[in-house]
Amino acid sequence: MDLLALVDFNLVAKHGGFGRAARESGRPKATLSRRVAELERELGLRLFERGARTLKLTEEGRALHERTSVLLTEIDETAAVIASGGEKPRGRLRISAPLLFSQTAMGRLAARFALKYPEVRLEVTTEDRVVDMVEEGYDLVLRVNPDPDETLVGRIFLRDRLVMVASPQLALPTDGAPLPAVVRDGGGATVWKRKDAPPLAVEPVLSLSSMIMVRDAVRMGAGAGRLPISLVSHDLADGRLVSLGDADAPEIALWALYPSRRLLSARVSAFLDYLKSSFPNGTPDELAAHIDFDAHA
Repeated sequence: MDLLALVDFNLVAKHGGFGRAARESGRPKATLSRRVAELERELGLRLFERGARTLKLTEEGRALHERTSVLLTEIDETAAVIASGGEKPRGRLRISAPLLFSQTAMGRLAARFALKYPEVRLEVTTEDRVVDMVEEGYDLVLRVNPDPDETLVGRIFLRDRLVMVASPQLALPTDGAPLPAVVRDGGGATVWKRKDAPPLAVEPVLSLSSMIMVRDAVRMGAGAGRLPISLVSHDLADGRLVSLGDADAPEIALWALYPSRRLLSARVSAFLDYLKSSFPNGTPDELAAHIDFDAHA
């Protein structure tokens, strides 16, 4: 198989068209078209569905792109390492991180990493959705309690737990009436289970889309809330909030994930080591230490 033709095919597949691939790579559009056509003839397969204005990968083309783009990236990275004379982290590092972790800790972590590794161009995208690392070009994904995925490997670098909290000014019902509650994204449960304590009857009175907003509304006395202990430990210590008990809920585990087929680049390895050094024990207290409470007070 012609390696140059394979490189050109992946350029076109990555950018979604010959014109865009030509502009991004500086290679002539006619050369890219010819190389892809030669590769199709060599393989005896059609790799793209060509419309009047659209270009779409066939099923065979998509499989070839997914499998060979990783290998070509590894070749490029190996060549860069050899050329630089060592494993010094450099180049672009794209990371997808969950919303709450990004809002509370990622800014400081990213800044310190950038100062430590100035030759790495770090790009962090905040989103809670499941991303396709290969298709969307991510090097590393941080996720909370991810579903098993045989194409990915990873490690837990932080653990947290949910607690029930309220403002000291919130009047707690004494006649069995439900407790007013601030919930996230319309969570409509009417009973909150607690560890080593009777369950709490609750009535959602406010629904918000982020844990930061839930925490702020709970601080204002709008209702009780279920929140990660790392997010409220400072408030509990200062008496701004009071604990109603630990939630009877699964542990919150934050994972760093990467494709199992891919050799780790120096920059990904550096970021994984950086996470480990930032959270050596992976405890909620270590995460709380990274949160700028004054900025959210």
